[in-house]
Amino acid sequence: MNCKLCTLLFVCLVASSAQATITKDLGVVGKTYPIVEPDIILEMKQKMANQERVNSAMLRNRLRDYKPADLHELPNATKNNQKIVDMTYTLPADLLDADGKIIYPKGFTFNPLDYVTFRRGLVILNGNDREQLRWFEESPYYENHQAMLLITDGSAYDLISQLQRPVFYLTKDIAIRLQLATVPSVVVQEQDKMRVFEFEVKPTETDSENRNAPE
Repeated sequence: MNCKLCTLLFVCLVASSAQATITKDLGVVGKTYPIVEPDIILEMKQKMANQERVNSAMLRNRLRDYKPADLHELPNATKNNQKIVDMTYTLPADLLDADGKIIYPKGFTFNPLDYVTFRRGLVILNGNDREQLRWFEESPYYENHQAMLLITDGSAYDLISQLQRPVFYLTKDIAIRLQLATVPSVVVQEQDKMRVFEFEVKPTETDSENRNAPE
């Protein structure tokens, strides 16, 4: 009995020792590769940054190409002229408040310049006409950043960068209200009326030569 027990213990010890030796001596078999886990947050940030760049480019292109549907074009002035515009306005319909009550009835006549003062002035020109742009840059209105610049054609987006000032589009309702007929024009307030100045812009000799040069 004791002999059998000794034999069993010996077998167990040998097996245990052999397992330990195998575990210790196996070493590295074959070529190994490090486990690389992608940085998910970094990937997301990169994708978002790329998308923002794409969106910014698309927005710039849309702004550059944008023109209002009611953009009002005007012909070039052929002479210097000025006129007075009466801003008196008659309501074509009842003016209602949020509750549907009449504030001012249809036919009510008023002059907005009796209630507000427009000190800024307006400059209206064709943003695609380099002669008019040159005229504007050489005029006193260029240094007066209080004057609002409206264009009848061209890209407001590009001109904002070029002129370093806000640029807006001339819409039909503004043109009709101010009785604008030609460009470039300048509009200033005189008491309860507006005075519109129209300027003939003649091309320089260089512009004339370029215009007549063969393509």
